[in-house]
This record gives sequence, C-alpha cells and structure tokens, in this order.
Amino acid sequence: MPDLRKLGIGSIEALLILVIAVMVVGLGLSTSTFLTLSNLFDLLNQSSVNIIFAVGLLVVLIAGGIDISFAVGASVAQYLTALTVMRLGGGNWALGFIVAAFFGFLLGAINATIIYRFRIVSIVVTIATFNVFFGGLMLLTGGVSIYDLPDWWVDRVSIVHIDTAGGVANLALPVAVMVVMVAATWFLLRRTTTGRQLYAMGDNPEAARRVGVNIGAMHYVAFGWLGMMAGIAGLMQAHYVQEVVPNALYGRELDVLAAVVLGGARLGGGRGTILGAILGILLTAITANGLNLLGISPYAFKMIIGAIILVAITLSSGGFAKLVGSRFASQGARASS
Repeated sequence: MPDLRKLGIGSIEALLILVIAVMVVGLGLSTSTFLTLSNLFDLLNQSSVNIIFAVGLLVVLIAGGIDISFAVGASVAQYLTALTVMRLGGGNWALGFIVAAFFGFLLGAINATIIYRFRIVSIVVTIATFNVFFGGLMLLTGGVSIYDLPDWWVDRVSIVHIDTAGGVANLALPVAVMVVMVAATWFLLRRTTTGRQLYAMGDNPEAARRVGVNIGAMHYVAFGWLGMMAGIAGLMQAHYVQEVVPNALYGRELDVLAAVVLGGARLGGGRGTILGAILGILLTAITANGLNLLGISPYAFKMIIGAIILVAITLSSGGFAKLVGSRFASQGARASS
C-alpha cells in the first residue's frame, strides 16, 4: 500500500477524501443532476473564490491568528478597485490584479498593525475591523451596486467549454486564478524560510522570537497575504457575477473559517495544510449543493457550519483536553484506592 504521507496526505486529509467520496456516491445515487458535468463544473466555479479565501486564511491560522474581516475586506477592495480602474480609463486585467491585491494588502496591514503594535488578540481586532470596513462601505456607497464595469472585467472567459446532453459545462477564469493562488501559497508555506517561520510563530511565538524570527514582520506577511488573497478573490467574484455588490460577500467568512479548520488547521496556530483547506472547502460546497438538490432548507447548512466552528474552538482551546485528562485522572485515582 502506498505511503500517503509522501503525497502530502495525512490522516485528516485521507478522512476528508473518504467522506467526500461517500457523499459524491450518495448524492449521485439520490439525485439525477449532481454527477452531471455541468453541475460539477459549476460547483468548482462557485468554490474557486472560497478556495482563494481559504488559502489566505490558512496562512493567518498557521501563524496563530484569526481573521474574520477578510470577506468584507474583499468587498471594500472590490469597490475601491472598480473606482480606481474607471478613474484610470478602464484598465485591464493586469492593472485590476495589481490594484485589488494592493488594496487587499493595505486592509490586511491595518489589522496586522493594530494586532502587533497594541498587543490585542486578533479575533477582537478583526471583529472590530469587520464592522468598520463593512459599516464604512455601506455608509459611503449607500449600498448602491456598480454595474457599469470595464468590458475586460465582465466579459466571460472560459477555460474549458464542453457541450453535454445536460447543458453547457464551463470552467471559468476564477478556477485558473484559484490554481495560481493555491500554487503561490503552497510555495510560500513549503518552499520559503518565511513559511517555516510562520509555522514556528504559530506553534510557539516566544520560542520563535528567541531564535530570531521577526514576529512583527510575520504579522504583516500573514495578514497581508490574506488581504491580497481577499482582494483577488473579490476581483474574481465580481467577474463571476458581473457586478460589484457591497454586501455580496457578507457572511462568507464563517463558511470559509469552518471549512479551513475542518481541513485540519488548528485555531491555536502551527498546523494546517493547503490540501486540507481545499478539501474542507469542497466538502462544505458539496454539502450545500447536495442539500439544495435534495430540497433541504439552507438553514441546515448554517447549523452544520456553526457546529464545525464550535467543535474546532472547543478542541483547540485546551478545555476539552483538560476535561478528558481530569476524567481519566479521577478514574485512575478511584481505581488505585
């Protein structure tokens, strides 16, 4: 039997692959549309933005932080990108990527500055900036969407186009961009000294500081990287829906967070893989798609997401381990007496 670890597949990834396979078979047998090529391609198109979010969030989680402001940050970057490229005469894809990544990095750097300089817990800071970013965007825009986008931004770009009996199956541009962003994040985490330092900081910040890791710089790398991924994801989301809607990404952050921790990322930092994050997103996407095809209320999906986050927080906080340890200790004491 091949050693899956050599392929980067750990126990969590193997379990997720098994669960996804079982769900795919089950949904394929219970519905007539799930296993159609058009539905599977649509599933991948719709998941691409969340996967870009996920690999960015993974970097922050590995570094020991939590950010729940990235989705509304993507909305802000969307709006600022649209205003900037139109002010510059329309621009092109190259300018769009540069501007979106810049504004995204800037918002991530704001989080990093507050967290590091004022020594405030990251989840508290990002709850605050979540409200500042979203409230400011809605206040300044009045909730008005931008429909008149440059042609290069809204014209459909098809990577794969197949005519099938069940309809047209298309893989769109966001899928290709997602692949590039995943590859870039993998390279950062696995092939650079910075990636190793991020893991070290997340595992033990004090030990990392003592061996020379620049903790402040790592905060800017982690939150700035997530900001750039959020900006690019926002660019792709607007391309897919062909408009910029201020509240379109509101609420997406919890779905992505649940998927990434489901994929094995530890909320305490120091652990997580690209493959696990992708599998977590695919599992939640398949769950949502399957519930929809089966005619089950979408609120059931929200319950699942909430349960995943609750379990992840419980397991990562140490409270569960202490509870289990004390239970075994008390049982051992009674046995010895």
